[in-house]
Amino acid sequence: MTDPISTSPDTPTDSPAVEESRVDPMSTVSRDIAEVPSVEIISTAALHLMSAAAVNLGLAEDLPDHQDLDEARSLIDALAGLLDAAAPSLGHHHAAPLRDGLRSLQLAFKEASTIPDEPGTGPGEKYTGEVHPKAARRR
Repeated sequence: MTDPISTSPDTPTDSPAVEESRVDPMSTVSRDIAEVPSVEIISTAALHLMSAAAVNLGLAEDLPDHQDLDEARSLIDALAGLLDAAAPSLGHHHAAPLRDGLRSLQLAFKEASTIPDEPGTGPGEKYTGEVHPKAARRR
């Protein structure tokens, strides 16, 4: 075997050389995670939620006919909760584009839904407040 934990049948498993050569994969993973700033981890999680919600709203180019509004609602709620809780840690610079994406998903959900939600009860609206489309600008 070639993995770092394996030993040959001739090597005693309690020798110091064997103990030093064993690599704990979890300590490596933990070390890697410890080096990533929380802003990046939160942003990455938010982007995964946004992507999954978009797919379930039928916005994916490669799956335009796929639509699961129940799944999209859950993902948008989770995204809104995450952004609401993490906004103070993210700061405006990181939070603003994520909030814009959330709002776009909320509006896409309203457009895709055949049964409108009561005002303020749409996906994520308990965290963001009621979402309205912008009125068309008049010249």
